[in-house]
Amino acid sequence: MTDVRITHVGGPTTLIEVDGLRLLTDPTFDPPGRRYTFGWGSASRKNTGPALAAGDLPPIDAVLLTHDQHGDNLDTAGRALLPTARVVLTTRAAARRLGGNAVGLAPWQTATIGYDDGRLLVTATPARHGPPLSRAITGAVTGFALRRPDHPDAFWITGDTVLHGGLRRVADRLVVRTALLHLGAVRFGVTGPVRYSLNAREAVELCRLLRPRTVLPVHYEGWGHFQEGREPVERAFAAAPEQVRSALRWLPIGTPVTLPDAL
Repeated sequence: MTDVRITHVGGPTTLIEVDGLRLLTDPTFDPPGRRYTFGWGSASRKNTGPALAAGDLPPIDAVLLTHDQHGDNLDTAGRALLPTARVVLTTRAAARRLGGNAVGLAPWQTATIGYDDGRLLVTATPARHGPPLSRAITGAVTGFALRRPDHPDAFWITGDTVLHGGLRRVADRLVVRTALLHLGAVRFGVTGPVRYSLNAREAVELCRLLRPRTVLPVHYEGWGHFQEGREPVERAFAAAPEQVRSALRWLPIGTPVTLPDAL
């Protein structure tokens, strides 16, 4: 088992430190106040800035970019940071657009990052950023499962996704010890009740399948298009079975936390 040190920068952005490696998820470092368009008439305003500036980060070994097409997962300052990382792992479509050090992974494809004294396997996992047939509008998204070469347990990052068959199959293929869940129940006025990310109820259902030891919510605050913040998530988990209820842990914004035996 391996300890993981994680710092929640804000939104989907976390700094994950494990075995001497530093990984950054979905870099968003723009200041608050800007309104971003997401296509097809949808838009949202960033209300909260990052807890750390991009310039305050240590050298990054890998950026885990769930998708590049939305400003709440990759903004202007985050995009400028990408070339400084050793590698950017992302979807195949995003890698074609980004070029440079970006490497695209298909679902269940695995890449190895690190060195002889510290290596991680990074496996792309299925994600769908909306209802059936929405990929033509929202674009491709991926999750990531981090594992040590000598151990099956995974630290899993869902990416922006709703609950669907591909996500449920993660429970069949991986032993998830720690789950970093992108929540928020995203909706836009222009598309009415259509939802584009996990809500609290789905998060509980997913965790009942996965049975992770630790559940870490992210990407539920700081933007106008999030429909569920912390309170609905707490209520849903409070009503869940004990194994799910006791796994929930909130990350403080900007303060590093060490998770014992997280993968």
